[in-house]
Amino acid sequence: MRKLSKKSRVTAAVAGVALVAVGGGAAYAYWTTIGSGSGEATNSSGGGTVALHANFAGGLAPGNQVDVTYTADNSTTSSTVVGDLTASVTTNVAGCLPAWFEVTAVTSNTRVAANSTATTVGSGVLKFNDEAVNQDACKGAVVTVTVGSI
Repeated sequence: MRKLSKKSRVTAAVAGVALVAVGGGAAYAYWTTIGSGSGEATNSSGGGTVALHANFAGGLAPGNQVDVTYTADNSTTSSTVVGDLTASVTTNVAGCLPAWFEVTAVTSNTRVAANSTATTVGSGVLKFNDEAVNQDACKGAVVTVTVGSI
């Protein structure tokens, strides 16, 4: 192996220092650019169906009335507002006439949150009218209040 002269050693050292000073031998490059973009997703179709319930005490007799509370269960993933309530009465005995009963439904236009149960959405009164006829057919009859929303 041949020995390097002093001049060669200095030249090699200067070249090494210069190489380290300009990045250690690594090369860097990049491009610049401009751009734009967008994204999209479909929203919930909303307006899912809620389950409405009428809650009231039993034991009505002719001439009496009880308060009714209307509630809603919303098992959908979006909130909804229950609109005007409608209510009607049926019984399980043919001789116990639904016409002998009156039911009201006062709407509160309440927002029913997603995945909620028993949210109060209205109130009313169920009356058993005292008619001038024999109403014995209603003794022990089951009175059902059906509630809807329009």
